[in-house]
Amino acid sequence: MSVSRRALLMGVAGGALAGCRSRAAGTGPASPSASPSTEPSAEPSAEPLATPSGGPTEAVAPTPAPTPAPESTPAPDPAKQPPHPATRAEVVERYGALAPAEWGLDVPGVITELPEGESAMALTFDACGGPGGSGYDADLIDALRAHGVPATLFLNARWIDANPDEFEQLAADPLFEIGNHGTVHRPLSVTGRSAYGIAGTRGVGEVYDEVAGNAEKLTGLLGHPPRFFRSGTAHYDDVATRVVADLGQRVAGFTVNGDDGATLRSAEVRREVASAPPGAIVIGHMNRPGGGTAPGVAAAVPGLLAAGRRFVRLSDVL
Repeated sequence: MSVSRRALLMGVAGGALAGCRSRAAGTGPASPSASPSTEPSAEPSAEPLATPSGGPTEAVAPTPAPTPAPESTPAPDPAKQPPHPATRAEVVERYGALAPAEWGLDVPGVITELPEGESAMALTFDACGGPGGSGYDADLIDALRAHGVPATLFLNARWIDANPDEFEQLAADPLFEIGNHGTVHRPLSVTGRSAYGIAGTRGVGEVYDEVAGNAEKLTGLLGHPPRFFRSGTAHYDDVATRVVADLGQRVAGFTVNGDDGATLRSAEVRREVASAPPGAIVIGHMNRPGGGTAPGVAAAVPGLLAAGRRFVRLSDVL
């Protein structure tokens, strides 16, 4: 990752990426923990999981010609996948004794931008699920559809359970591809590190559970496994990202934090999205209707399209 892109990433990443936690407008984000956490999670129980079973709104400019709808997302190429996803026992044996060397938003194994030379940008939206996080921002999805703008949607297992009809509609829409946002929305750590007050996974086995649980659900619903994974809070250590790779998924980070955990006002979202450079991966949230994300994105997209910017799903270029 270039120095300029790294600086941009860290400069915009100060916001809460929990995305499904309530926070009063105008308050500053909580700081990620710098050591293994013993605090209670803001999410449901952090007990080890069983092996998986299953301001004013901006005015919208006149709509330019929409981006052509992409083809339906193909199933992953078997030649590019492991012979079979690793089992829980295999990853525990392989990585259980390893100590992580890095922790944060940008560690080895995390994709933070599109391939070098790519002029398009990728919009990605998380749906976190759980208490306060299972809403559906229909205005955001309608705005993307109105402009023919594709996006990658990272859905948590609990959000899927709370929104089965919406999930079915999104999965059937060729504008969108569905990514894995974890089983209970936890930072991915092998030592229990936390971020923004959310306790992380506490060992290799829990990393496996967080990734594989929702991957199994999505595979059953979609008919093919998800290609991309993003953890709750988008925090990882460098051992956890290796587990994700062994499960046949790629870790999707971001270049630009578009809505600061669904807390920014519409004018601020518009500014962040509109200023994203070519090759950027933009993160936002689709589980907090009534906030600034939908009107901000709707205000930014027409200008980007008019300037010739192309939008892609992650699988279109990665």
